[in-house]
Amino acid sequence: MSIAKNITELQKELNPIGVSLVAISKTKPNEDIMEAYDAGQRIFGENQVQDLVAKYESLPKDIEWHLVGHLQTNKVKYIAPFVSLIHSVDSMKVLAEINKHALKNNRTIDCLLQIFIADEDTKFGLDHAEAIELLRDEEFQALKNIRIRGLMGIASNTENEKIVKEEFYELKMLFDGIKTTYFRKVDSFDILSMGMSSDYKIAIEQGSNMVRLGSTIFGKRVIKHFKAK
Repeated sequence: MSIAKNITELQKELNPIGVSLVAISKTKPNEDIMEAYDAGQRIFGENQVQDLVAKYESLPKDIEWHLVGHLQTNKVKYIAPFVSLIHSVDSMKVLAEINKHALKNNRTIDCLLQIFIADEDTKFGLDHAEAIELLRDEEFQALKNIRIRGLMGIASNTENEKIVKEEFYELKMLFDGIKTTYFRKVDSFDILSMGMSSDYKIAIEQGSNMVRLGSTIFGKRVIKHFKAK
């Protein structure tokens, strides 16, 4: 199916159940993004800051840009003027830097705390105890130009659905606990971002209300092999 048809089908699937779709456009040319845009998609996610900035500058300004990849403190200043949501906050240091540049741009920047749920060393994120410690920190409570909208997690890269289901279930339980304890009277703490192309249906079953899909929309990346001459 075409990108436009994929978007249409996903909207039919996700809109009635209140799940937001982030189209992961990393490595994709502007033409592909515009095909999704013309089909009605407005939220796009990028892994790399430099790609996010370049696409923001060249594409329609009503796109909501999300940063879904690991964020280094020295890169925050480049996206602070326009980013809609940062999914990957994994330390107090990063959060403080976002707050600093949000203040400079007279903005409040929405963020998700990235929680480490996978059984893999390559993933970033806070563990449960670190997330609670951050929320209790007086330094965090003094930040006025960031808004924690919820949590994000990436499940293990495995075909074992039981493991994936358990990891998403664990994250939903943490989300509910944090909501009750720290954000009971805060309506804006409302995003649980979990699920990618390989596991988004399981994520939705476990309570996700925001999924991050790349290949389901744009197709799998084609890796070309060239024979040596």
